[in-house]
Amino acid sequence: MAAKLGEIPADFESINEKGETVRFSDMKGKGPFVIFFYPQDFTGVCTKEACSFRDSHEVFLKAGASVYGVSSDSVKSHVDFIEKNRLPFSLLADEGGKLRKLWKVPKGGLMPGRVTYVFDQEGRIHTVFEGVLKDKEHMEKALEMVQKLAAEPKQAVVAPAQAE
Repeated sequence: MAAKLGEIPADFESINEKGETVRFSDMKGKGPFVIFFYPQDFTGVCTKEACSFRDSHEVFLKAGASVYGVSSDSVKSHVDFIEKNRLPFSLLADEGGKLRKLWKVPKGGLMPGRVTYVFDQEGRIHTVFEGVLKDKEHMEKALEMVQKLAAEPKQAVVAPAQAE
């Protein structure tokens, strides 16, 4: 079973396609965000999924959301995958599958599993989609949830009154 709704998953560090260290804790506080785990660069279904996020990337940005893809492929493979498919979002290298294990992403048969997480701005899991869905369904459902989160009124943080 993947990480659960309402949880804030364990922090992690990974390397993106630019060779930069990316931390889950750095994603929080900027608005909703999406992390989708996919099995492998350059495979048919994975390419369709990544390209569906690419084709709707501007809509995610308008909702204030960031998108990150994660697979066990190398940084070099991610660079090539991004260039070939003109992907405008970061891909994180999870070589050895440590992040998958940490977040309990289930296997999809012989391949690593496919799970999409939608997070609120505090980093709490708002929605989880597991397994292979039809065509662009992971992206469409993630976008719908991000737009709902963006439309929710922000809770004002009120500091306690100081005693005089």
